[in-house]
Order: sequence, then structure tokens, then C-alpha cells
Amino acid sequence: MKAITQAGYGGPEALTLTEHPEPKVGPSEVLVEVRAAGVNPVDWKLGAGYLDEIMESVFPIIPGWDVAGVVTALGPDVPEFAIGDEVYGYIRKDVAQLGAYAERVAASVRMLARKPASLSWEQAAGVPLAGLTALQSIDRVHVAKDDTVLIHGASGGVGSLGVQIAVARGARVIGTASERNHDFLRSLGAEPVSYGDGLADRVRALADGVDVVLDFVGGGAVHASAGLHRDASRLVSIADGDAAGLGGHVLWARPDAAGLTELARLADEGALTVHVDHALPLAEAGRAWQLSQEGRTRGKIVLTVG
Repeated sequence: MKAITQAGYGGPEALTLTEHPEPKVGPSEVLVEVRAAGVNPVDWKLGAGYLDEIMESVFPIIPGWDVAGVVTALGPDVPEFAIGDEVYGYIRKDVAQLGAYAERVAASVRMLARKPASLSWEQAAGVPLAGLTALQSIDRVHVAKDDTVLIHGASGGVGSLGVQIAVARGARVIGTASERNHDFLRSLGAEPVSYGDGLADRVRALADGVDVVLDFVGGGAVHASAGLHRDASRLVSIADGDAAGLGGHVLWARPDAAGLTELARLADEGALTVHVDHALPLAEAGRAWQLSQEGRTRGKIVLTVG
């Protein structure tokens, strides 16, 4: 099969389209014919070796943890799915080696759910990691009706989904983004504010404090929010370890079939959509990494396969 592989740590230039052996399908796994693979910042960070201290890597690596595709084979003991089922998932394994940037990938049923019928393959591939990150962050601090939620990085892949999930729960959402993305945030149901000096004053002009702060961008956002939240324990960051020292939480999303099913429900009920900023062919994975590294993407970057 064709796959993007990486022979050693490096940047976009290290990615090569190669022929790779077919995946083996073990117990409680299915073989997925990949239609689209999501691209996340963690892909190129892992590829550059930034996660070497916490995650084993076996080269050559096929990158990618987000997948949408069709089940084409079943391993032993898989009552959850049948051949032909359309699925999507966050397929992060214990060892980085056989990922989603390929024509086919084997994945555990605990990492998959049925694809949202209302979303295209490209949109569905953009949901799993970003959507679970947003959902698990929101659940961690129990976002509920009438909460005022400040989301940093609100126009990005995680943030744009977090805005919609919080709005669906009845929360008021204030989202930080560059000015060019303000209309986009309004379309999702958020009240936009700009990054930079004076952020706290701009938020206070909209609300007398916030109940929840969700940091999906890093870069000092948790410190910029320090005087805004009413309860520091309702602070979550996915990008800044200082959040824990401030009384909040640092979150790394876990694969979760139930969470994926919940995200699919929200999508099919019209409460969640995915903006795909770039959909590139598999062979252009290096270009996708470059775009992700630039940090100016609105919504998601995906690779199309087949």
C-alpha cells in the first residue's frame, strides 16, 4: 500500500510517499480503508522528536492519529463493526509507528466510532483528536448552561469545535482570535476578542468575569486570563503546563469511542460542523505540515486518500 513514511526525526522534508507492507489486523481491531486523514500539530511535533521523552517511536513511522474511512476487514472478536461500516477515530497507539497517513490502517475498536453521516470524509477526519480534546476539556470543568466560557485559540481546529460544543450546552462563549477570524467566530456562536495587550480589559468590556477558561493555544494565554476567571480550578490548558500551578488542569486527549459517538451525534443534529481550511492529497503531507507549523489555519487541515 502507499503510505507517507518518515525514516528518522525531522520536519516536512522528512516525509516520503512510499510503498509499505499491509497492516496486520489483531484481536479487537479492524482494517480501515482510509478516505481522509486529519493533520494535527502533534503530528509534526512528534515527527521532529519533541515527544521523544514520553513516547516510543519505531522507524519508519507512518504519521497521523486522525482517520475517516471504511472497514474492510475484521480481526478476531469484533462484534462492534461489520465490513462496509463507515468509521472515524483518534487512533493514537502506545508506540508511534503505524498511523493514518496511508491507504489502510489497523485500529482498535476502542478508538473508533461510526462516522457522522452529515459530514464529508474530509470533515470527519478533522474531528477526532480536536473534537475529543475540546469535549474532554469541557467535561473536565463541567461546562453547563449559563456558564461564561473564555476560549483561547477559538478559531483553530480545537477551539472552533470547543466553541460549538460549549454553545450546544447553553454556555456563553467569548473567543480569542485574530481580527480576520472574528466573523468566523460569530458564525459559530462566539463573541470574538483580539489577542495581545489589553486582552483582559477587552474581555471585561463584554463580561464581568468568566466561569471557565479553556486555553487551546498556549503562548501565555493562561497568565493573561489570571484575573478573569472566578474559579481557577475551572481552567484547562492543552498547551501550557503553568495551568496546573495556577490551580487548573493540563489535558492530553485520550482515545474514546463514547466521546466520538457523542461528537457524531452533535454533528448529525446540526450542532457541530467542521471548517476544512486545506484538503491536500496524501502525497502533499509535507506541505500540510508546513501549513500547520505556520499556525494560521482556520479550522482543520486534512489529507485525502484514494
